[in-house]
Amino acid sequence: MIRKLIRKVLELPMGKRRGKPRVYPLPQHGVRRDQLSSAALRVTSRLQEAGYSAFVVGGAVRDLMLGVSPKDFDVATNATPEQVHHLFRRSRIIGRRFRIVHVMMGPETIEVTTFRGGSVDDTNETGRIMADNSFGSQEEDAHRRDFTVNALFYDPSNETVIDYHNGVKDLHAKKLVMIGQPARRYQEDPVRMLRAVRLAAKLGFEIDDDTKKPIRAHAHLLKKEPAARLFDEMLKLLMSGHAYACLKKLREEGLARGVFPLLDAVMDDKGGDDAFLRLSLESTDARLRADKPISVGFLLATLLWRQVNQGWQKRLAAGEKSLPALLEAISEVESEQDNDFAIPRRFSVTMREIWTLQARFDSRTGARPYRFLEQPRFRAAYDFMALRSEAGEVPAELVRWWEAFQRGDAEDCERLIAEAKQGGAEEPAKKRRRRRSNGRRKTEGGGGESAE
Repeated sequence: MIRKLIRKVLELPMGKRRGKPRVYPLPQHGVRRDQLSSAALRVTSRLQEAGYSAFVVGGAVRDLMLGVSPKDFDVATNATPEQVHHLFRRSRIIGRRFRIVHVMMGPETIEVTTFRGGSVDDTNETGRIMADNSFGSQEEDAHRRDFTVNALFYDPSNETVIDYHNGVKDLHAKKLVMIGQPARRYQEDPVRMLRAVRLAAKLGFEIDDDTKKPIRAHAHLLKKEPAARLFDEMLKLLMSGHAYACLKKLREEGLARGVFPLLDAVMDDKGGDDAFLRLSLESTDARLRADKPISVGFLLATLLWRQVNQGWQKRLAAGEKSLPALLEAISEVESEQDNDFAIPRRFSVTMREIWTLQARFDSRTGARPYRFLEQPRFRAAYDFMALRSEAGEVPAELVRWWEAFQRGDAEDCERLIAEAKQGGAEEPAKKRRRRRSNGRRKTEGGGGESAE
């Protein structure tokens, strides 16, 4: 009776097995120990040799069962953070809300967590967990995780998968199911709503009806989260490898408006297709799949380009010159950014440089193209301009010209500049210089290498 009451208070599943998990042997899940990283295998082995329980857990197990290579491996154990830190010389304890240990092995860092208990130390008036350093059993730890597919434990010593919440079944059904009462779990940590959207879009899963239903009603809780944490979560969405799908899913689940001011700016209420945004996010996804580096500043520049471009084109139509018009449009968007978007300066500086350089691609005569190539952000600006061309904003001929100019020798470059001049490309404003000749003052237009 007492056990039943405890399970009800902790919201643990009631079932006939009384908390006993289902254990899947290797033939039923197909994940071999040699699919783990060497660091993850060494960490679990050393913990087990020291007499502790240790399992690879969470997204790594899920991804391996889906046939996807995990980006990282997390380990759960019954050893306390201090005990883990004592075992591994190259390790450090981090975190205040819940202490974890980062174990460094070569270039890889393994995150080791102690099994969490079934209660929390501190919550605020809305139910948000403020502190959470209670330790517990493996079953309690499984219950404290967010989704059933993320609550799977893999034991490398015998190659078994341990499942307390039918996560394997949900994995095969491609269904995302919250563990416990979804509304209460969202109150504990509102960011779980964003994770639900990100995982569903990334994995191609459907969100379970009971898990989905409270999201729209609890979306307002996200507004109380620190801006820095929301910015980090937004980057995870955008760098999930399925960025455009994530944005569409945010709109579908009622999380697109009022939560991320930056995303409010890029997603219209009608759900229309923004060709430039779609192409830029697809390009980001492709780079991630190819394991290429991603520039956050470049990514954010593509997100806000529609607002900058609209202001730029409006001013051009009113007769303003190209560069001043662009700078005014950028300043207008930046003023909104400072008030609402909470973009760190290290990214906003890159954004501004990429945007500002867009006005210089039309200047293809004199010495300007040569000086433009020397700009540190030229290649990023060129890639940005190429995306604009794919979206129909810029003539493809302009992209081809700059591509040829970058690759050409001195003779090729002079020929390209001559062709651009004949074709009516924008010429730099001529400076008037005074000269004395036969006692008379003459004016001569600056050109060639002296052109500004």
